Amino acid sequence: MGENERVLIRIVGTRMPGSSCRPAGAPRYTDIHVGVQRKNRPRELLDPQPGDAESVGWTLDCTVDGTDVRGPHVQGRPGERFVYLSWTAAGEDGTPTMFRRAKLMLADVPADVLAAATISGVLEARLGLTDATGNPVCARVTPPAIAWTAGS
Repeated sequence: MGENERVLIRIVGTRMPGSSCRPAGAPRYTDIHVGVQRKNRPRELLDPQPGDAESVGWTLDCTVDGTDVRGPHVQGRPGERFVYLSWTAAGEDGTPTMFRRAKLMLADVPADVLAAATISGVLEARLGLTDATGNPVCARVTPPAIAWTAGS
């Protein structure tokens, strides 16, 4: 791998939870959407997409230096980098309010996959966005719940 290779991270979400949900012990959330959180800006989401879409996707522009991935939507320290998918719902005044996040750990990308992605220019993540209880997926998402591949 070269220094500061440009790589696009393509995130593809399937198995969407729907337009409303009610996690255990929480209120009902309506008009739910999911987007990629910008680094250090929890209220700034890239392309929020509806929870009842057939599938969703985002493409993030990043650089890879060795095994370190950086970009405007990549969070965390070297060796602990991740991307947040943030779930929002309509607040009382209609303003989208975050209620849940999923953490896609870049540290879980196998080294050979990351190396191949620096050659192809694309690192792809595929995951289902509904948890076992029918709600939006949240917390740390690890393989096999997420599949990382070098794309084309």
